[in-house]
Amino acid sequence: MSSEQDIYEEHVLDHYEDPYHRGDLEKATHSHEADNPLCGDVVHIDLRIDGDEKIQEAWFSGDGCVISQASASMLMETIEGKSLEDIRNFTAEEMLALFGPKLTPNRQKCCLLSWRVLQSAIHAPVDDLPPDNEDGPDVHFGGPSLSEET
Repeated sequence: MSSEQDIYEEHVLDHYEDPYHRGDLEKATHSHEADNPLCGDVVHIDLRIDGDEKIQEAWFSGDGCVISQASASMLMETIEGKSLEDIRNFTAEEMLALFGPKLTPNRQKCCLLSWRVLQSAIHAPVDDLPPDNEDGPDVHFGGPSLSEET
């Protein structure tokens, strides 16, 4: 019979090998990326938050160890449908409990990377301008344009 630790390890590997919502979210309203400079793990999170301040979709991408990537998958699965208030109140201790196995302090940083990125992402709306529009939006002030004055 498997021990509880074995079940958690299988659960972690399942999320690493077949992650939940790994990729980019095309119509993200909020987005953030960060890394763990000590180990090189990187996590990027895209969110679609509706007018009722609920997370409709949550996707992640990144590179790193099994712990950082599996914990990001677990987090995406957990937060969909939650309110921003729920996310603000979701603690680091709850994130570690969601992950499961006990971790050393250095490995806790791997697990908490996606939690840190999520906490920043809810405060980071995506710019509405397309990236190729370097001049900004078409704004008309009611007067002649510079080309009309010549």
